[in-house]
This record gives sequence, structure tokens and C-alpha cells, in this order.
Amino acid sequence: MQQYWWQSTVVYQVYPRSFNDTNRDGIGDLPGIIEKLDYLQELGIGAIWLSPVYQSPNEDNGYDISDYQAVMAEFGDMADLERLIAEAKQRGIRIIMDLVVNHTSDEHGWFVEARQSKANPYRDYYVWADPAADGGVPNQLQSTFSGSAWQYDDTSQQYYLHLFSQKQPDLNWQNPQMRQAIYDMMNFWIDKGIGGFRLDVIDLIGKQPAQGITGNGPELHHYLQEMNQATFGNRDLLTVGETWGATPAIAKLYSAPERHELSMVFQFEHVGLDEQPGKSKWDLQALRISELKRVFAKWQTELGDQGWNSLFWNNHDLPRIISRWGNDGQYRVKSGKMLAILLHMLKGTPYIYQGEEIGMTNRVVHDISEVADVESRRMYAERLANGYSPADILHSINVKGRDNARTPMQWDATEQAGFTTGQPWLAVNPNYATINVAAALVDPDSLFYTYQKLIRLRQNNPIMVWGSFELLATAESVFAYKRRYQNETWLVVNNFSNEPQQIDLPAEKVETVIIQNDETELTSLANLQLTPWQSFVVKVAESDDN
Repeated sequence: MQQYWWQSTVVYQVYPRSFNDTNRDGIGDLPGIIEKLDYLQELGIGAIWLSPVYQSPNEDNGYDISDYQAVMAEFGDMADLERLIAEAKQRGIRIIMDLVVNHTSDEHGWFVEARQSKANPYRDYYVWADPAADGGVPNQLQSTFSGSAWQYDDTSQQYYLHLFSQKQPDLNWQNPQMRQAIYDMMNFWIDKGIGGFRLDVIDLIGKQPAQGITGNGPELHHYLQEMNQATFGNRDLLTVGETWGATPAIAKLYSAPERHELSMVFQFEHVGLDEQPGKSKWDLQALRISELKRVFAKWQTELGDQGWNSLFWNNHDLPRIISRWGNDGQYRVKSGKMLAILLHMLKGTPYIYQGEEIGMTNRVVHDISEVADVESRRMYAERLANGYSPADILHSINVKGRDNARTPMQWDATEQAGFTTGQPWLAVNPNYATINVAAALVDPDSLFYTYQKLIRLRQNNPIMVWGSFELLATAESVFAYKRRYQNETWLVVNNFSNEPQQIDLPAEKVETVIIQNDETELTSLANLQLTPWQSFVVKVAESDDN
């Protein structure tokens, strides 16, 4: 299997609005990211996934793009972005642009033109349909943001499709002129020296709305192969697709090298394990560790060497993992280290979300007035009207709300956590006085240095990149597995709980301790009592090495 740089690197996601503000307006900016590149270089990451910085009216946090080739003014300008690309490159860090090609903003020039008349040259860049026989919507397709996915346009007396907000009209990928315009735009960015693209909801571009098909449409992979050939196919770039509906079989279609589509996909099967089946993300249930083990093992084994996986706990839409599945109280650092070791020892490309490396936590709110996230506020109003208690709704928001990921980065213990000297766009988590980068850097036992060590281990040990995976049969709360490669075996053991757990592996002979999150002496693994959240990786000698 051909080897690529992105298989042994670790990617760091920056949410610019909340990362570092240099002009005192309370909003993070591109110069703020440049200012912190030395910090990211010290962490050891090889690429930055940059959440959208294109010109946008910000209906959906920049995922509604009004000009693909301009920069949102509050973040800076094109010169700032070009400097970020260049300064990052000098430090061995590549910039991965977050790109949305399923839809645009309704303020994009293409759509402004398209809605002028049915005869406009840009009309067919978008998806239009006549009203149904009764004058209503063309069919029953629903928007991800609730309600119909069709919006009536008075001027032309037709409906346009929006699988997200009505201010995010869907592009018509069946139009070859539109596709070429997208490819030209992508090459504009490639020529600026970026390291690749994260492609938002890419599994929707093959939609056939008249047939009610949205995800994984029949032309999807044809479009991606065409995109590959027209843009990044002969470049040394990372491309990762956001694919909510992917199975391992579907993921192979995207990422098998011989298919010439993408480098890898984000799959989200593990993300819904603490949600009640068939309900929304706000309907909570306790995580069953056995289910997490099953899902991770499935993706590790079924993808094999025929595709490539991405590994993540957090992103800009998900709550902080230590608060979600770890222990953000007594065992915050220890559980954070366990979660890091468990994930980074798997096969795939790991992603770190800003603040994850210092153990940032969810920010608890006590009233809906403290919530900025539109999704959370809409859900609050709907559930209040349906008889839910405010306390129950706020509990769901505190567990799953998107603001948890978007609170400003906690750099130090000064006012506003060193994020800004102005008024931040979103309140800083009050625990910044103790949880911050400055404190982490001076503590040799901090979570930061566990992440730094894991990144270095991946760079220097092919077993982490290429090794096979074997899940071990253990107690419910013990997540243990082996990685094997070229006559070497690593054993990874994690206590995923607040309670001591027992593991009995008398046949395993410990040769070397690779990494661990406490001071336990690991000589024998027979009847070993694991402390709460204990995690370790050891090189073992065993007779059946592959």
C-alpha cells in the first residue's frame, strides 16, 4: 500500500472565532492563529484543519459561503491567510481548508443571479422545482434545521432546495458548468499552497431530490472522481470528507487509493452512542462501553488496508469529550490521558480539537439567556412549547450543546483567559484560571505532554500507523486491544470508568512500557487491578506474533 504523509501525522482543528483575538473585537482572527503557530509546532501537529474563513453572512457559522475566494473581514484579509499558509509551512504545518460545496449562501453572486429569472445563465447552478399539483412543496424532503427543505421564490414561482437553512440553497451538481466553476475555485486555493480540504457534507452532492435521494446518491462517486482528476488528484494533499451515513463498505468507496477519490472520511457511528435510538441528539442515554468497543473494532478491522479512517473525539459541533465520556472533576487529567491514549493508538489519522490537548471541559449554563448556539435555542423553544421542563432542556444543552466546543481557547489565567482584551463573542469557561495553556506547559505531567508524546510516537513507530488490530475480551469497562506489525506487538489497556477494574493476561510478558497515565509498575499483567481511568501501552512478547 502506498504511504502518504497524512497517515503518520496528527491534525489540529482550529475554530478561528474562538482561538485567539489580536484586534480586541472579541472574535478570533487569522493573525491570532499565526501568533500561536509556535505553540502548535511544539505540540507536534502536522496540519491545521481551518474551519471556514471565507466571506459569509454567518447564518451558519461560516458554512454559508457568499464568496469562495474572499476572506471574512472579521478574521482578516487574503494577505493574512496567505501569511498563515506561509508561516505554517515554515514550521512543517499544512493548512487544510474547510470547504462547503453542497450549498452556498443565498447571498453568493451565483444565487443572486439565479433567482433573477428562469432564463438566467446561473439558474441551473441550483436545484429548482415547480410546486406540487396542490400548489405546495414539490415533495416531503426535510431540512436538517427542521421544516421543509423547499423554499418558495416569488419572482419565478418555483421552489429552491435547501437541505440546511433557507439561506443555504443547494448547488446542482448535475450541471457540468457549475462543477467546473467549483473545480476552478478549488485550484485557486491549491495554487496558494494549502495542504488539502475538509469537504463538508460531501455525501450529499449526489442528491436526486425528485426521487427523494439526498445522501449517497448514484452519481456521488462519479463526481468525486471527476473532482479528484480536475483538482487535487496529482497533488500531495489531504482530503477528508464529512460522511454521516458512511459504513465501512461505503468508506472504502471514498478512500480506497485505486478509486482516486478522497484520502479518508469522517464517520460518526460512535458519536450517537449516548443518544436514544431513533430520537434526537438531545435525548440522552448512558454510554455502554461494550458498544463503543464494538463500533471502534468494526471500523478498525473492516476498513483494513482498503481505505483510511479518521480518529476523533471532538470537533466544533460536539461537546468536550472529558465532560461527555470522561470525568471532568476528580479525574479530569487522568481520564483525559486515557481518552487520548485509547484513540491515538488506533489505526487512522487522529484529529485534535483546539483545547482538547489541555483538557478543556463543557461550560455549564443555568439559563437559556447564556446560550448563543442557534440550534440549542431553537430546541429550547420547541421543547418548552411541548411541555418539557426548563431544567430538563438545559440539562440536555449542558451535555450536548455546541457552545461547549466553541467557548474561547484558554491560554492563561489573565482576564478572558488570554483569548482577548475585549469582550469575547461567547463567554469564557470560568475554570480558565486553572485549565489553561500556560499552566499546562509548566507542568511536566500535564495532558499537553501526553498528546505531544503520542504525536511523536506515531511519527516514529510504524506499528501505530500500519499495525493490525485485535480487540481483547475483557470486562465491560476495560477497553483493551493489540496492535501488531512486523513481529512486534503492542498491548493497549484502558479502564474506562471511575471504579477499579481487574484484568488477567498472564501470558503477556512486558518488554517495554511505551506510555502510561500513572506510575503503576507494569511487570506482570496477571490479575492486575487497574486504578480508575488507568491507561497504558506496553510492548509484549508473545508466541503468535504476526
